Order: sequence, then C-alpha cells, then structure tokens
Amino acid sequence: MAYLLQQLANAVPVAALYAALAFGYSLAFAMTRRADITFGALFAFAGQIYVFFAHAGWNQLYLVLPAALALGAAASLLYTFGAAVLIGRHVMLPLRRASPNTVIVASLGVLVVLEEMVRIAMESRGLWLSPFLNREVVFWADGGFKVTLTLIQLLNAAIMVSLVFVGHLLLTRTRLGRVWRGVADDPLAAEMCGTDARAVFVWSYVASAAIAAVCGVLATSYYGTMDFGAGLMFGLKVVLVAAAGGYSVPLRSALGAAAVALAETLWSGYGPILWRDLVIVGGLVTVLVISRQERAIP
Repeated sequence: MAYLLQQLANAVPVAALYAALAFGYSLAFAMTRRADITFGALFAFAGQIYVFFAHAGWNQLYLVLPAALALGAAASLLYTFGAAVLIGRHVMLPLRRASPNTVIVASLGVLVVLEEMVRIAMESRGLWLSPFLNREVVFWADGGFKVTLTLIQLLNAAIMVSLVFVGHLLLTRTRLGRVWRGVADDPLAAEMCGTDARAVFVWSYVASAAIAAVCGVLATSYYGTMDFGAGLMFGLKVVLVAAAGGYSVPLRSALGAAAVALAETLWSGYGPILWRDLVIVGGLVTVLVISRQERAIP
C-alpha cells in the first residue's frame, strides 16, 4: 500500500508538468492545427539557457546560488520570449497562411537552429545545477517506508497547476479568451468581425512559448539539467495528447496529459522501464488514430 501511495505521489509533479505543457501547446495548436515540435524545442531551449546563465553567474560572476538561479531564469524567459516572437511572426504565421502543412517541416528547421545555437554557446558541454529545495516532506509512514516528496517537487507542481488554472480562467471568462476561440475556429470570420487574426496568432504562439519557458525552468530546477532529447520526448507526448483532444478546450488536453503522466509513473513503478516510452507513445498514437476527427485537424 505504501509503495502504491509513493507512486501516486511521484505522479503529482509529473502530471502537473505534462498538464501545463499540454495546455500551453494547445494555445499554439489552435492557430496552426498542425503538429509542431517547436514547442518541445522551446521547452528544452528554455531549460538549457537557464542552466547556461546560472552556471555563468555562479562561476564567472561569483554570485550566490539564489542570484545565479534568478539570473538564469530571467535570461531563459527573455531569450525564449524573443525566440517565440521571431518564430511566430516571421516563420509560422507566413507559412500557415501560405501552406499550412509546411509548418511541420519548418518546425524541424527551427528545432535544429535552436539546438545548434545552444550547443555552440555551451561548447558541447553538459552543465548541471547544484541541488536545492530538496528537503523531503513526509505525507505518510508505514514502519520504515515513508511516502515523501521534496519541496521543489511540491513548489513546481503548485506553480504549474496555477498556470493551467489561471490560463483556463482567462480563456473562459474574459474577452481575450473569446477572441482566441473565435480566431481558432475561423480566422477569416474573426477578421471580418474586426479582429486582428495575425496579432492573435502571434500572441497565442508567444503565450504558448511563455508556458514552455516557465515549465523548462521549473523542470530543469528539479532534474538539474536539460537536453533536447528530453525536451523532444516531452513535446512529442503533449503533441499527441493535444492532437487527440482537439484544440477547442485546452483544459481537456491538460487533463489528458495528466492522465498520461499517471500511467507513465505507474508503469515505471510496476513495469519494465525500458519499454515505458514505447508503450506510452504507442498508446497515444492508438488513441489519436481512433479519436481523430477532421474538424480538429482539417
């Protein structure tokens, strides 16, 4: 029983991460309606920029750890925000209007550019953060077995769930959300009603990237490092979840992603971990094939 409770506790921070990533990706997916691996690349890019500047602040500027981490986080958000504006305005928007399917190919090119920029800046090194906020919080104990999570896991989960909650409120209770839904459903009709669909596209892309950046910083703070392989695997899973759930309700994608994280964690605890990603991705592809609707991905 205690082991099961620990696995369920382990699923909480992972589910919060997947939910926030899926919610953020759905904002951009509603505009492009095409699989876009740029989101996973931006997630990894944010994490690596965070590590790079935190490392520089610690080793070159001789900052204390909190200041170095703050420098890394600020630089990560700034760089990712700027990259998202450039990508959304000058790459994805023109391609979406000219030939939507080219978005898929362009996302691969963007991935390569971001990956190489970071690799050159880091001189092909792997950088790690010093552990912090790793004190255990005990929820339940059964003899010598304790059900625990660390402070950073709890903090990360709280921030990510808050992102989803606030984002859902903005989409469902404000004029901004109504405009976003209008452009997502029919950009031409929205423009005929006076909405600047181009601006909505760009800012949806930027908002999506901002969530990816925050998640990248938080995930890297916990795992200690980030690489594009991990970012792409996270990105691939949320792409499949969002594609199966459609784009009209980002919260639905977030809940689906949380369910995937729970299944992944339980598989890690009870099944052969070597087959975990294959089973999870295979299951997502099966769900996508079964549930695919032309109205969701025209």
